[in-house]
Amino acid sequence: MMQLTKKIYSYKFLLPAGIIYFTFFLLPTVISLFFSLTRWTLTDWEFIGFENYEMFFTESSLNIGFRNTLIYAVVTSGLKVIFGLLLGVFLCTEIKTKGFLRSMVFFPNLLSTIAVGVVFSSMMHPSRGIINMGLKVLGIKGPDWLGNTNIALFSVALTDVWKGVGVATVIYIAGIMSIPRQYYEALSIDGGDSWDRFWNVTLPLCRPAMNSVIILSFIGGLRTFDLVWAMTKGGPGFATDLIASIIYKQYQAGFYGLSTAGNVILFLGVSILAFPLYKYLSRSEVDL
Repeated sequence: MMQLTKKIYSYKFLLPAGIIYFTFFLLPTVISLFFSLTRWTLTDWEFIGFENYEMFFTESSLNIGFRNTLIYAVVTSGLKVIFGLLLGVFLCTEIKTKGFLRSMVFFPNLLSTIAVGVVFSSMMHPSRGIINMGLKVLGIKGPDWLGNTNIALFSVALTDVWKGVGVATVIYIAGIMSIPRQYYEALSIDGGDSWDRFWNVTLPLCRPAMNSVIILSFIGGLRTFDLVWAMTKGGPGFATDLIASIIYKQYQAGFYGLSTAGNVILFLGVSILAFPLYKYLSRSEVDL
């Protein structure tokens, strides 16, 4: 009897979280699935089956959007993994300004994404932007960062990396600080140098932190919308159109059912890519 009472008492603590999870995740998900099968407005709806999904996959810009989204996610996550690791290792060394530098690296993440997009759009202006003006002083003709279809997507991606690398750095710092000092001491006794410390101790044992950075940044890249919209609105042409921006344009045009189907497709696409990646990365972790 006491054991049963204890079990019920424990489950009561899960009830508030369960209600919040049901209200803000499960219920909206089910509603979205239903309305993706309808043609709806704010006052009326009509069930049309999978017609929205068929229309969505016939969008002329969809193939470009899929390609851009995948490229964007790979580039941003890859650079955050590399730069975050380098910054994390550097900021775990014995330097006097370590605390200040950590706060400076993390500071861009506190800024509004829309504000960052507007500022960098101005900085990347082909004639009046501070970046090209600085290159001009050096005798270099700067490109049209956001107007050239070949580099516009990468310009937005680099802005995303500048803003988000601070989170990756903090995760790496936490992972590196959790490594027992005995490993480094043993390596020093064996005559290991700084490179040996990084390659044989830090890199393998901060693998859980690296996996977290990969998963979070990759999912974030697949779902990105606000920065792209603030900087280019998907242009020039379809050069920076991502799946999320295509969905938003459909909302703007009044195709609510079609855009809801797009959201469902985006959710399924992120899940299909992220879960196998997570399983693969989890198998390569090293236990301390």
